[in-house]
Amino acid sequence: MDANLEPILRVAELRELEAAHGESALMELAGRAAADVARTMAGERGGRIVVLAGPGNNGGDAFVVARWLRSFFFDIAVVFPGDATKLPRDAATAYRAFVAAGGTTVAAPDNERPVLVIDGLFGIGLARPLAAEYAALVEWANTTGAPVLALDIPTGLDADTGVATMPTIRAAATATFIALKPGLLTGDGPDYCGAVSVHPLDTDGNAAARGHRLDWSPLAASLPATLGRKTRNVNKGTFGTLGILGGTEGMGGALILAGRAAMRSGAGKVWLGFLMADAPKFDASMPELMLRHAGPVLDAQPDALVVGPGLGTSDAARSLLARALPLPIPIALDADALNLIAKDPALRAATATRTAPTLATPHPGEAARLLNVDVAAIQNDRLQAAQRLVQELNANVVLKGAGSVLAHPNGTWDINASGGPALATAGSGDVLSGLLGALLAQGMDAKTALRFAVCLHGATADALVAQGSGPLGLTASDLPDAARALLNAAGRTS
Repeated sequence: MDANLEPILRVAELRELEAAHGESALMELAGRAAADVARTMAGERGGRIVVLAGPGNNGGDAFVVARWLRSFFFDIAVVFPGDATKLPRDAATAYRAFVAAGGTTVAAPDNERPVLVIDGLFGIGLARPLAAEYAALVEWANTTGAPVLALDIPTGLDADTGVATMPTIRAAATATFIALKPGLLTGDGPDYCGAVSVHPLDTDGNAAARGHRLDWSPLAASLPATLGRKTRNVNKGTFGTLGILGGTEGMGGALILAGRAAMRSGAGKVWLGFLMADAPKFDASMPELMLRHAGPVLDAQPDALVVGPGLGTSDAARSLLARALPLPIPIALDADALNLIAKDPALRAATATRTAPTLATPHPGEAARLLNVDVAAIQNDRLQAAQRLVQELNANVVLKGAGSVLAHPNGTWDINASGGPALATAGSGDVLSGLLGALLAQGMDAKTALRFAVCLHGATADALVAQGSGPLGLTASDLPDAARALLNAAGRTS
């Protein structure tokens, strides 16, 4: 499956690849690739393209781009406030080639509005606030009204974390080189990168990648056989029984949402275990769900469990979770199950010592409580936070948010590219838990189940938005039917 997914490399891994291939050759390839993107963006409108060149190798890429654009007969202005004698070796070579081809530089842009701005100020190596002269250029680029093409990564955006340090280039497009970077896909990245194109430069990023981007199309093309429903000699037991525990007073809807999502995504049977004393007897909209009190669901030994939707943090909730954790079945932990674990060392130890698969689906607030830090610390390095949670909980983890980060006990990780602000609505996480539980009940391994559930969840919202049902006003109740449609469409083509 990984061969069909785009690799993501962190800065240290990219540096190793660059060293192995020779940066000078890569710079020429990168500049030519980005020049082609720029030519398409500029089109036939005429007018000036302003290229911002920085003092490092990102500036070298910019000089190569400018040289090629001049050869395409574009009107080019290269803004380079640096000292050419202090450029790194490969960037200096690119600068000399640009000058030898007739190019010149200026220290600052003029008053003419450009048709395109190319950001080649700072790339993946930036680890400090911008000096005033470069910060001013970023501010200028963001206020010209012209589209901006960023080279490799927008200036000001951290390539490993996706944290934007103001000011940061707000690009219409980013031409990134060798492979994707985490910062393009998570945190602030999606709001600053625009349309991202990947240019491998004759390298094989997959060979070194521990991380991958999750998109629905390649995942759907490798749909696990159980979801394709090709075998005819089956029954409801073939596709597993899922138990979902939660639903304390005032929060029963969370359990219902999770249960409906689980039924719509293929679980053979779904038992909802309510913590509230006066539990509902059935769900009129989906009478197929079996509604019980929480204790009997545990006693009935389902094939997989989800614990947390609407659970609350009462003593009864804690006791229920303590009973569930020792069971030798896959368990997905969500919402208040994670909050209980965060504040109870015995529950944390019981989680960490489980031998059956454990999955955790925290949002940044829950992750912060689990790691005893503030939310800002989580958001400052979402990938590192997810990997820490893997170690703390001995679990496959998804840290939800913009560019949800998945981390796995074998050291691999993913960033999900589906979904968007339409999912920022009450109950959305409960639907994700139901999808995940259904895949576990159907026998999918923990890593694959987490990948499919998270990406399907986002792709479902994307499909509904494309049909006009969002992003504004999309509700969690809209998601299960649309998820079923996507799964069945994938099954028909698998």
